[in-house]
Amino acid sequence: MDIPSLIKKKPYEKVLYVLRRHPFTFLGNLALFLVMLIAPLVLILISKGLYPTLLDNEVVYAAGILLGSIYYLTTYLIFFIHFVDYYLDLWIVTNDRIIDIEQLGLFSRTISELDLFRIQDVTSDIKGFFPTMFNYGDLTIKTASSNIHIVFRNIADPNNIREHLIKLSDEDRRFHYKQDNEENS
Repeated sequence: MDIPSLIKKKPYEKVLYVLRRHPFTFLGNLALFLVMLIAPLVLILISKGLYPTLLDNEVVYAAGILLGSIYYLTTYLIFFIHFVDYYLDLWIVTNDRIIDIEQLGLFSRTISELDLFRIQDVTSDIKGFFPTMFNYGDLTIKTASSNIHIVFRNIADPNNIREHLIKLSDEDRRFHYKQDNEENS
């Protein structure tokens, strides 16, 4: 994915992080996909053992091919939708702002942004055995406004990113207050 096509960078802006969900969080979808691919084959083997002449009938055979094709196409489509949602959900952190790009299904995308100097609180949250072992979790960014917050879901190393965001926010806040003071003088 080409990041410059998604955001219009300011001349002084540098992209510091491009964050996605941790790859481990997608393994459940991958495992389910593999089970769904194998299930019809197991069903065919069981039916051949119980009813050896079932697939000799042309109508049953044709119906089985048709239903199997529909099943596999649906399985691939569902997997593709989950992969697109996983891959295209991303968060971009620059030295000036945070851009939250959230893919909702195949044909819907929400992009929101938050200036770093508006950040009031950054909280990292790692819950569970696997998130602790693989060091991934949620990062919640809140502003003074009660309705504006961004959540980075299941990102790698949320504590380190939280600390870096706090530093960036302080630097950006000093920069903006310095500009405001110069304009007022």
